[in-house]
Amino acid sequence: MASKNWDHLVHYVNDLDQPVKLFLDHGLVAFKGGSHTAWGTYNSLSYFGLTYIEFLGIENLELAKATEHNRVVKDAVDTLPEHEALSRVVIRTDDIEEMAASLEAAGLKLSPIMDGKRLDNKGRLIEWRMMTIDGDFGGLVYPFIIQWKGTDAERLERLTASGIIQPHPAGHAEMKRAVFHVSDPAAAAEHWGRLFDLTALESDDKSVSLKIGDQFFDFVKGDENQFKQVIFETDSVKLKGETLRIGEGEYVFA
Repeated sequence: MASKNWDHLVHYVNDLDQPVKLFLDHGLVAFKGGSHTAWGTYNSLSYFGLTYIEFLGIENLELAKATEHNRVVKDAVDTLPEHEALSRVVIRTDDIEEMAASLEAAGLKLSPIMDGKRLDNKGRLIEWRMMTIDGDFGGLVYPFIIQWKGTDAERLERLTASGIIQPHPAGHAEMKRAVFHVSDPAAAAEHWGRLFDLTALESDDKSVSLKIGDQFFDFVKGDENQFKQVIFETDSVKLKGETLRIGEGEYVFA
């Protein structure tokens, strides 16, 4: 069975420098990533182990508008500049073909599996394979699926050696929970759990949590049907109790 882990999240922003400055001001390492020259987008990044934040902006609007299959880019065109919103979580797998077959069998409409690439800020080529999922469940958009070259251990070693992953000056912090405000938490969690083979753990009238690796997707009662918060666990005196707000998204350090 294909492995599944929380790889990263996408947050649409108009100015890539603004979240970088905010994070740096709070002792968190963040930096310009690079350009997706085939899609007209570019990014800034902040890593917490292998799980990271991708602040995604539009670099070339005409190219982004012409993008055919990539739902993340198409949604960026529709969302920006009015809404600097958390877009979606990204699930990492070691067998994207198996996941594609399973999701198609469940009746979802998928993009083709695309080869992604960009140059990082030091000119090094980064490559991956990905697919996006059209549509939504009750208004909440689906994750997209990614497969990187190499194993997780190899990527962690390479990204650490290159300085992409490094300790945050403020102290240790782990990205632990993605929080989705949805009108029917039980139904949304059941649907995602079945699609992505994730186990439901905590449940009450207002929230349900799915476990993915040692992290969680929390479905909480709310009208927005939107990805709203990221919750970190930290032992940092500087960070604990802080909430960093970027557009319509919140980064909460507990």
